[in-house]
Amino acid sequence: MEQEGPISYARTFVRLLPALLLVAGACYDYLTPSQFSAAPLFTAAPLVAAPLYSRRGTVLTGVATVLVVLAVHLRLGILLEVDAVTELVTVVTVAVLAVLINLLVRRSSERLASQREIAEAAQRAVLPGPAGRIGGFDIAVRYEAAQADAFIGGDLYAVQDSPHGVRMIVGDVRGKGMGAVAAVAIVIGAFREAAEQETTLEAVVRRLERALAREATRRDSVEAFEGFTTAVLAELPHDDGVVRIVNRGHPPPLLLHTDGRVRALPAQDPALPLGMGDLGTWPDRGEEYGFPGGATLLLYTDGLSEARDRHGRFYDPEARLAGRAFREPGALLAALAGEARRHSGGFLADDLALLAVRRPL
Repeated sequence: MEQEGPISYARTFVRLLPALLLVAGACYDYLTPSQFSAAPLFTAAPLVAAPLYSRRGTVLTGVATVLVVLAVHLRLGILLEVDAVTELVTVVTVAVLAVLINLLVRRSSERLASQREIAEAAQRAVLPGPAGRIGGFDIAVRYEAAQADAFIGGDLYAVQDSPHGVRMIVGDVRGKGMGAVAAVAIVIGAFREAAEQETTLEAVVRRLERALAREATRRDSVEAFEGFTTAVLAELPHDDGVVRIVNRGHPPPLLLHTDGRVRALPAQDPALPLGMGDLGTWPDRGEEYGFPGGATLLLYTDGLSEARDRHGRFYDPEARLAGRAFREPGALLAALAGEARRHSGGFLADDLALLAVRRPL
């Protein structure tokens, strides 16, 4: 909130700038000898308006500029002098050019809006938001892109109810671009199928490993073969107050208790990320923790824990959440996303995906 004031004032000033330029130009022309000209100020007004205003606003700014110049020349009695005519022709020409620039800017903005809508549709298709309540648990997810207007990257989340409990995954695909998006789609698709069919969380992880291995052999690029995905999977049995976790090289989940205590759930036997099975094989081992009523489980990607301030200090979610309570998972995620952006000066170094699940009392 502290940054909104200066930003708001700056935007207001910029939008008022064409009018301020006209006033400054009129005063300059009126108060200085005739050999001095305010033409640069008058020509700047419609040019500044072109990318900021609508087409109608740009036209009105150009007309107002021409009228102000005429009024000043009439008041000074120099309307038909050569310099005055030259200044007027220059202003009219620039006003027409400003309208043309406005048309180009508007077309570019429309194309950008169309691309943004396509990106949003792609995100909804690849990362559909889960229902707010699944299997008796309260669920919330949030995706924050590091780059403005970039809606999807390599971070992922998914929640799936199954006969064995509510299963979920949060992960981070190495790399950027469409290759990362394709890997996200593969991981989520394989997870949803495996979560329904496999009896154990460890078996789900093995299915994900095989799906990524198949994709790596199918692709021709070197990057595909070098790719990997860090992921943490969790399983919440329907009738038991526990959570089972398998972690493949991902930041550990956090368990937030109703009394403000925060407990990290690190892997006791660290494992390599998904897609790195060729470096060695080992059995996945799920770890079980108590998950009492009212507690909230938080899964996140390293875009949260690696957000840095201007001194290079990382954002520490475990320390920041200690002693705090949130009414619902959505409020928790909104607070985390806002704090991470403020901590990093408004610019995240990496995308972040957040998933929170609360067991009702």
